[in-house]
Amino acid sequence: MTFVGLTAPRTNAIIATAMRAPFLFLCLLAVLFGSLPAHADQPPIEVASPHFTLITAAGEKQGRHLLDNFERMRWMFQTLFPRAKVDPDTPVIIIALRNKKEFQTFEPKEYIAKGQLNLAGYFLNTNERNYVLLRLDAESEDHPYATVYHEYTHLQFRDAGDSMPLWLNEGIAEFFQNTEFHDKQVLLGEPSAADILYLREASLIPLATLFRVDHNSPYYHQEEKGSVFYAESWALTHYLEVTGHQSGKDRIGDYMTRVSQHEDPVVAAQEAFGDLNELLKQLAYYIRGAQYKEFILNSAAAPIDSASYKVRTMTQAEFDGRRADVLAYAGRGDEARALATSIMAADPKLPEPHETMGYLTLTAGDHEAARKWYAEAVQLHSQDFLVYYQFATLSMSSSDISVGQQVESSLRTCIQLNPRFAPAYDELAAWYARKHDRLDEAQALDQQAVQLDRTNLYFRLNAANLYMMRDQLDRADQTLQFARTLAKTPDQAAMIEDRVKLIASMRKARASGATFVSQSNLPTVADTGTSVKVIPIENPPKHPVEPAKGPRHTVLGSIRNVHCDSPSYLELQVQIAGKPTAVSLYSSDYFNLDLSALGFEPKKEMNPCRDLNGFTAKVTYAESSDKTIDGQIVSVELHK
Repeated sequence: MTFVGLTAPRTNAIIATAMRAPFLFLCLLAVLFGSLPAHADQPPIEVASPHFTLITAAGEKQGRHLLDNFERMRWMFQTLFPRAKVDPDTPVIIIALRNKKEFQTFEPKEYIAKGQLNLAGYFLNTNERNYVLLRLDAESEDHPYATVYHEYTHLQFRDAGDSMPLWLNEGIAEFFQNTEFHDKQVLLGEPSAADILYLREASLIPLATLFRVDHNSPYYHQEEKGSVFYAESWALTHYLEVTGHQSGKDRIGDYMTRVSQHEDPVVAAQEAFGDLNELLKQLAYYIRGAQYKEFILNSAAAPIDSASYKVRTMTQAEFDGRRADVLAYAGRGDEARALATSIMAADPKLPEPHETMGYLTLTAGDHEAARKWYAEAVQLHSQDFLVYYQFATLSMSSSDISVGQQVESSLRTCIQLNPRFAPAYDELAAWYARKHDRLDEAQALDQQAVQLDRTNLYFRLNAANLYMMRDQLDRADQTLQFARTLAKTPDQAAMIEDRVKLIASMRKARASGATFVSQSNLPTVADTGTSVKVIPIENPPKHPVEPAKGPRHTVLGSIRNVHCDSPSYLELQVQIAGKPTAVSLYSSDYFNLDLSALGFEPKKEMNPCRDLNGFTAKVTYAESSDKTIDGQIVSVELHK
């Protein structure tokens, strides 16, 4: 990492008497039920800055102060890492609770246990939500929000993915977790006394071992080993940053560049840091020396205008609606459902509890119920972009034509509400591709998805599929070549190779003198005057490409004779026990097949073309206008 505009580090001698706490985050006690009164004379408010939304019952002054600090932290990361994507796809919502009693009504399920210590802050990060929970009565303590700052740092480096080794990912988060904000300065890298004391008493992990620790390692999961892993990752990151700043060399940046190019992490470290045994000796000396340095960042010029923050008073129902949503994502589903139900009874026109019910039923596997809840939230003019996205994706397989017609408008509303949300662009592109309509626009949408999330393999595959459909084989091939660098599993690599082989076969057919005419079997004459057989750029669909709007049926049996064809056609049979004949079914778009598992979790990512044969499954299908086949697949539920 390269620090921009920092003064020289300041020395900080460490004196500590406390032992290091367990590396797992500690939590609070009991569960409270029912509606939480905000305050007799202080209604809850919502304060919105350009990049964060804060909800609190502690008053506007406190809310503005907290938002200032989060905006300054965001500015700090943007300044230090100008190429980083500082804003996540989903907004960060901060909920500032005044005391332990209020905090207990929000905290996640797994942190409610007898005998646990107080937690001052928590960062709830999921694919759909970024919630920060803070206890305001802990502000006077040293680094009360270290956990929040730690997790917010992880959020900043989310796009690095597997290219950032775990030790460095955790080391940087530990480096920033003790950040302090003052009127005109930000102090970075303050060491943890507990970390230092722990490292003095524990044996250091050999660096070759440290650099290979992954999410499956005991150094990441077991408490004793995990404690030294976190502490040593922090110490090494801190040492490399301080010495790098003093020498003017960005050794961590050099290391990251090598690792991102798939170089072995230990070899990359040897080339970037030098002899690892010598580095470990220097690190041990650094730890024993107790002369640590902090960085000072001048934040007086940070472009923060608290006067521009938008403030509004919330109703109690709105406040409780937000709490119900937090509880749903925090694993307290029964409480979330009860609270949402009571809110709907009190205020039927409030969309938030309908959104929460949609999420709860979706995670329970009831897609049709979830679609109805999201539809109600849409009708109540929800301002949550995820509501429109979920409604659209759940409606794509609906046999109701009127619902299908709302898919495009819902996805466009999602994009309008959150232009940074890449999946909405990809889904809208898939919707057009499925109908073989507006393919130029579909291609542009998928390219936008790729630009917004450059590490998503499936956006690249979908973009390549569209290029193939449009007979732009060179661009499809280029897209797949880059996608190879993103594949993390053998199945993902195989999916890419299947498409590369298909492109090669299409090129070979061309080279033999064939003329490619999309979706046509009429003979033609090439420019040379030689009569040739026409080979279409994609196989004409064997069965109709149409909405699954016919009468629906469900069968339970063994899947047999799975066959796939380009670009996304799938055909299979379901053999029902005791029946002489099998049910023959098809899907014209297996990339969007509703595939789920009941009672087990697949050990690997399922590829419909290779992995379905032999499975017992419940298959729902709709009758097709083509009576040569039994129907079109709506969903497949695999049974163990």
